[in-house]
Formats: sequence, C-alpha cells, structure tokens
Amino acid sequence: MDRQTTEGPYRVKLEDIFEGPMDLLVHLVKKNELDVTDIPIALITDQYLGYLEFLQSINIDVAAEFLVMAATLIQLKSRMLLPRHDEEEEDEEISRQLTRPLQEYLKMKSAAEQLAGRHLLGEDTFTRPSAVDDLQPDEDDTEVIEVGLFELIDAFKRILENMSAEHRVDMTTDHMSIKDRISEIVTLLEERGSATFGELFAEDSTRAQVIVTFLAILEMVKLRLTRIVQHVQSGVIRLFYQ
Repeated sequence: MDRQTTEGPYRVKLEDIFEGPMDLLVHLVKKNELDVTDIPIALITDQYLGYLEFLQSINIDVAAEFLVMAATLIQLKSRMLLPRHDEEEEDEEISRQLTRPLQEYLKMKSAAEQLAGRHLLGEDTFTRPSAVDDLQPDEDDTEVIEVGLFELIDAFKRILENMSAEHRVDMTTDHMSIKDRISEIVTLLEERGSATFGELFAEDSTRAQVIVTFLAILEMVKLRLTRIVQHVQSGVIRLFYQ
C-alpha cells in the first residue's frame, strides 16, 4: 500500500467492501422505517444522492452500478412529478419499478443469510436501530449483529458532525498514511482485544486525521483484519482483530 494522505490520490473503492447499490437502498429503507412495498421515491432518491456525494467527499469511489441506480432513481422521481391523466394508477406503477426489484433482492438476501446461519432483521418492514453512543456496553449486552458498510458510514458521519469547529479545519502539513494508521489500530486491537468505534477517533483529531482513520478501518475490512459488530441493546459498535 502506497504512503498517501487524504489530500493525495489514495482512494477506497466501494465495491472492494462488498456492498452494492441495492444494499444502500435496503439501508435507507431500514433507516427510515419504511415498508418496502410503499417507498417514497423522492425521499429515497434525495438520500441516496446525498450518500454518494458524501462518499466521494471522503475519497471513496463508487462503482458504475451506483451511478446507474442513481440515474434510475432520478428518472423515477422525475416521472412522479410530471402531470398525468390517471395519477394514482401511474404512481403505483412507477413505485413498483423500484419495489419489485428491491423485494426480489431482499428474498435472495434472506435466503443467503439463512444458509449462512446469520440473523436478518425483517424482510419488508424495518425499525430504526439504537443510536451509537460509543459508551462501554453493559456486561449483559452480549447479543451482537454484524455491522454493514452503510451503518458504519452513518456512525462516521455522526463523528464528523460532532467535531468542534476548530478541529474541522486541518492546519497541519504532516498527515499520517493509511498504512501507518492501520498498524496503530492493529496494535491497539492486539493489546486490548477490541475497541469501540468511537475510541479510534481522538477528540483533538483534525478532519483529515478522522478521515484517515475511517479509510484505514475500511481497508482493514477489505483485508479481513477486523470483525465489526454492534451490540443490540446499547447500539455500541465494536471492532475485533481477526
């Protein structure tokens, strides 16, 4: 891995983390507590485009299929806004163009998770997970679920939003490389066994340092150096070295 900074050419490719555009749609449906058979296209389109813009702002490249899905959503949203003769019937048909493939994807995902023996949170209707507060979980909070890429991105966005104003502007000239940050995180996890997601981001970190840490975590996921889970009751995200 080349020594690069967030200002340099180093970029993470989203497809390397094994998540696709349908996974992002599922995440948005779950996050908004929607019924998959009744999706507000305008809301989902705006949030989907917002995710792509955020990913690109932190040097994460999105694959072509994400852009194809974005174009499809924009087209569906535009059609919903056009005047029509039989508005209700046409609205339902436009909505089905999104809900049908999403339902099929959820069925395949459910079957795959059942074969793998993993837990799937519902199929058609989702509820909002607990907020991540990065506090030490209670001792009896032992039930965990695997964390998806977009849940991790949401947690990272909250960290950026909670940064103080003086730390959002990077005034340093010497940035740590992704490789060096991975080494630091691996050493920490080897020594402690695990760490919460929030513990990896120092309070006095600059925005550039925070982004480097997040990209390092994504690279560790791609290299299968870490396992990331979320405690069901507390919502705490925790990383383990593997």
